[in-house]
Amino acid sequence: MLGFLKQPLVVRADINLNVVALTGMGLLSRLWGLTYPRAVVFDEVYYGQYISLYMKRVFFLDGSGPPLGHMLLALGGYLGGFDGNFLWNRIGAEYSSNVPVWSLRLLPALAGAFSVPMAYQIVLELRFSHCAAMGAALLMLIENALITQSRLILLEALLIFFNLLSVLCYLKFSNLQQHSPFSLSWWFWLVLTGVACSCTVGIKYMGVFTYLLVLSVAAAHAWHLVGDQTLSNACVCCHLLARAVALLVIPALMYLLFFYIHLILLFRSGPHDQVMSSAFQASLEGGLARITRGQPLEVAYGSQVTLKSVFGKPVPCWLHSHQSTYPMIYENGRGSSHQQQVTCYPFKDVNNWWIVKDPGRHQLVVSNPPRPIRHGDTVQLVHGMTARLLNTHDVAAPLSPHAQEVSCYVDHNISMPAQNLWRLEIVNRDTDRDVWKTIMSEVRFVHVNTSAILKLSGAHLPDWGFRQLEVVGEKLSRGFHESTVWNVEEHRYGKSQEQRERELELHSPIQVDVNRNLSFMARFSELQWRMLTLRTDDSEHKYSSTPLEWVTLDTNIAYWLHPKSSAQIHLLGNVVIWASASLATVTYALLFLWYLLRRRRNACDLPEDDWLRWVLAGSLCCGGWAVNYLPFFLMEKTLFLYHYLPALTFQIILLPVVLQHVGDHLCRSQLQRSVFSALVVAWYSSACHVFSTLRPLTYGDTSLSPSELRALRWKDSWDILIRKY
Repeated sequence: MLGFLKQPLVVRADINLNVVALTGMGLLSRLWGLTYPRAVVFDEVYYGQYISLYMKRVFFLDGSGPPLGHMLLALGGYLGGFDGNFLWNRIGAEYSSNVPVWSLRLLPALAGAFSVPMAYQIVLELRFSHCAAMGAALLMLIENALITQSRLILLEALLIFFNLLSVLCYLKFSNLQQHSPFSLSWWFWLVLTGVACSCTVGIKYMGVFTYLLVLSVAAAHAWHLVGDQTLSNACVCCHLLARAVALLVIPALMYLLFFYIHLILLFRSGPHDQVMSSAFQASLEGGLARITRGQPLEVAYGSQVTLKSVFGKPVPCWLHSHQSTYPMIYENGRGSSHQQQVTCYPFKDVNNWWIVKDPGRHQLVVSNPPRPIRHGDTVQLVHGMTARLLNTHDVAAPLSPHAQEVSCYVDHNISMPAQNLWRLEIVNRDTDRDVWKTIMSEVRFVHVNTSAILKLSGAHLPDWGFRQLEVVGEKLSRGFHESTVWNVEEHRYGKSQEQRERELELHSPIQVDVNRNLSFMARFSELQWRMLTLRTDDSEHKYSSTPLEWVTLDTNIAYWLHPKSSAQIHLLGNVVIWASASLATVTYALLFLWYLLRRRRNACDLPEDDWLRWVLAGSLCCGGWAVNYLPFFLMEKTLFLYHYLPALTFQIILLPVVLQHVGDHLCRSQLQRSVFSALVVAWYSSACHVFSTLRPLTYGDTSLSPSELRALRWKDSWDILIRKY
């Protein structure tokens, strides 16, 4: 029974020294002098703000991508003991002693370092030579822009790492498919492919394109699998089910997990939650939660409420009125009702309070027991501070003449009777008898007389309207839109019938004692929608560029300049590698088309195995370049050179693949192969020389003279900073 103890326990491991050496060199190139400069470098000023908010558990909204990338950067701060106390307001600002610079920059640096041996592994899994694999890794090692980007608190290195990991894991799984399907390692690499793809998407939305590329290749392989007559129907179904679970279900669950952790961490109210719904804000600790806690849930006749526009654009605002009236005549010559203005005001104010009145009664207090308002009920809205009723009539709105003016009715003793009845419609109701609920119910107010719907037009009124937002009665039915939807944010049961007492009541704070929470899925859905629809600042930047400028490296970015010397850091690529990578992509495309036309004529220049290997390499590398580059031509946002780096990595991996193909299949004689090999060595030496020459701008640790800096300006479009002493 214990016979196994008679023999020594032996563990054998195959160690690829190439991988070990490449990993070591990658770590050295990315980690060396990582804390230099100890100052905010370019977009560190942007990501650092979110790291501080994570450290303080304060909610924020960033439309640049899902939260995984931000959380990984924040993890570095957490491991370094960062307390979040640093003002990220200026590029070049010196980091204070409490900022763990090395720890914050560590994870991007590790991602950049491990991308080097990963490129080696990908070329091997594509079944090309060790020499080609070493070439891909060494090119990744000495590419200046990749080094610069991975040594800072930025996301591109993490995105590239997970891009490559997704491709590598799928290739390992695909190769195991041929001889050991459903083995433990087969399952491991398949599941890890799904996890890596979800991480790719979780870093930045651009990762979706790499995920779709992997899915496309997997779908093509699955289609061939379906046609394999040696497999039973049950076996084929098992294969398809395994791929669906690993590549579709697991990434979806992982994506939800990222947001779950994000929302668990950020539980405090902050400056960014104003764009979220009232229900979302009330689920955060502090802020609106302090105000809304303990409010009555059901809105009843006599309730005092503030009504917030669900649309929240151009800014979050509340239905508002004040003593001022519309001008008798507008600047364009049109007339108004000259009644009390009704607007949408983007700040908390006592004039945002309204009383929900029963049209059949005069009382403005909640009865005992309260009479809750339901979907379809008719109400009047009385402005709390002026006691005038919300009204609309057949008068054109000031800035939206196709819609009706909304006002608080003033009796001017003219032939314009009050029209102040509104029918309540609960948009998110479950049944037609649902009760109007605080925060949770999204409602529309339909004018009984004209069927106009109370709507936020979003236009800013002129000075006579104090630049507040226009509210109109929209008569033209154009389907559902959030600009016609409102929700009760603050709510209390009115107790004062007299106007003077009621004004004092409206000025008094609400007592708080109870909390309400949204479900995770409700919070996730709202946050995801806000992120996708959030408008970013698309203004021009000094270092913004176009996708066409990236390929030819006609642009650069000055990341940092030493405050006293000429030492500086630039995002500037290795021109030999960039030009060669683009040339390799064009060469591959031309050769692929040539082989395809020849095969159509039954002239097979490549053996079938070589052809399939060539096609797979192009699908992943050329495809990876295309899906990470071409979408930028359709994007209306400010673009920078670093957006090209994920696409560049796929080109770099393709480059030695094309070189090996030329050497193996296009060089016919031994002399041609020898000459070609010598040219490749000379070419790589020139790439190393460029890396060494640009190194001072990559690491920023060397102060160069003005003449030396001018010598590095190889293109007129490069902005090399030269101090004037």
